[in-house]
Amino acid sequence: MTTVGKRPALTPRHLTRTADRLSFIYLERCTVHRDANAITAEDADGTTHIPSSTIGTLLLGPGTRVTHQAMSVLGETGACVIWVGEHGVRYYAGGRALSRSAALLEAQATQWANVRSRMAVARAMYRLRFPDEDPVRLTRHELLGREGTRVRDCYRAQSARTGVPWNGRRYTPGDFTSGDAVNKAITAAAQCMYGVAHAVVASLGCSPGLGFVHSGHELSFVLDIADLYKTDIGIPLAFDVAAEAEAEAEEDVGSRTRRALRDRINETRLLERCVRDIKGLLLPDSPAGASESAENTDRVTLQSDRGLNVASGVNYGTDEPEAATW
Repeated sequence: MTTVGKRPALTPRHLTRTADRLSFIYLERCTVHRDANAITAEDADGTTHIPSSTIGTLLLGPGTRVTHQAMSVLGETGACVIWVGEHGVRYYAGGRALSRSAALLEAQATQWANVRSRMAVARAMYRLRFPDEDPVRLTRHELLGREGTRVRDCYRAQSARTGVPWNGRRYTPGDFTSGDAVNKAITAAAQCMYGVAHAVVASLGCSPGLGFVHSGHELSFVLDIADLYKTDIGIPLAFDVAAEAEAEAEEDVGSRTRRALRDRINETRLLERCVRDIKGLLLPDSPAGASESAENTDRVTLQSDRGLNVASGVNYGTDEPEAATW
C-alpha cells in the first residue's frame, strides 16, 4: 500500500504547473466522464475533451453528473472539484484543495495566531477595500467605525446615482421578503458573494473559519473575503437591479440579482481576483511567484526544534538516522 509519505515525487512530465493551468472551468447540464487522461463533458451538442492536468479548479454547476472514473483522474492530477450553483454563485460542497502544499493554510494559521499579524491582515483588508485611506494607525474599533461609515456613504451614493430611495439596511434573517426591492437585492448579492468566496477559499486549501475581521463562525474567513468586494461590486449592482426592477415592475428581485451578479463575476474575472487577494494577504512578503512554487511542492516534512523542518521517512530514534520502513 502506498502511503502519502512514500508517494513518488511528481515531475513536470506528470503534471502541469499550477501557474500554467486554467484557474477555473465551469460546467453545467452535462455528464462528466473520463477518456484516457482527459475528462469529457457530454451534452446535447456533443462531447468536449479537457486535459485533466490543465485544470486548476473544476466548478460543477446545475445539471451536471460526474462518474467515478472522472473523479479518479481529477484526483490523480491534483485538480480541485467544487459543486456550485449557477455560474458559481452558490457553494454546496468541495473536494480536495487545488494545492498539494499546506503553505497557504500554514501562513493563514500563523498570521491568525499572532495578535499583531492578525491586526496587520485586517488593516490590509481595509486598504484593499478603501485604497484612498491609510489604516496603519487605526485600532480595531476605529477600523470597524470607518468601515461602517464608508459603507453607509456607499449606500447613499448609489441611491443618488440610481434614484432608488434608501431608508437604511432592513433585513430579517430567514425572511427574505420582508425588505424593499433594494434590500432584497443587497441580501441576494451578499449571499452570492459568500458562495464565490467560499469556493475560492476551499480551492486554495485555506481554513474558512480563521477570520481576521470576523470571528467565531465556521465561515469567518469567507465573510472577510466576500466583504472585500461589497462596495466595489455587490452594493452598486444591487442598486442597479433594484432600479431596473422598479422600472419594469419586476417582483423576483432575488433571481434577477443572481443573474446580474453571475454576469458581473465573469466580466470582472472576480474568481482570479479573489485568488490574488488571498495570496497577497496571507503571504505579503513573498517574492512574485513564490506562492506558486510552494503550491507545486509535493513533499512531506517533520517539524523539529527552533522552527526547523526535517525530512520525513527517516527514523530519528537511532544514533545515525536511517530510512523508516513501513
